Amino acid sequence: MFFPLARGALRFAARGVQRTAARQVHHKHGPDFHDKYGNLILLGGALFCVSIWSYVVTQTGIEWNLSPVGRITPKEWREE
Repeated sequence: MFFPLARGALRFAARGVQRTAARQVHHKHGPDFHDKYGNLILLGGALFCVSIWSYVVTQTGIEWNLSPVGRITPKEWREE
């Protein structure tokens, strides 16, 4: 009962894909924005990120939660 319906749906989908592929074959593809500027924008973003983080790490004086081993000494035990 459902097989003819499914077969018809698959044929309909396949026809749509064939039409889309045929349309794209005749369309001349020129370089779009990402082809022209994609790598440049990626490089600029990476450079920006690295420069901001190097400033934050070296200039802001943030304590980076380093290990306290060797810096903290225990208090003397008091018995009351």
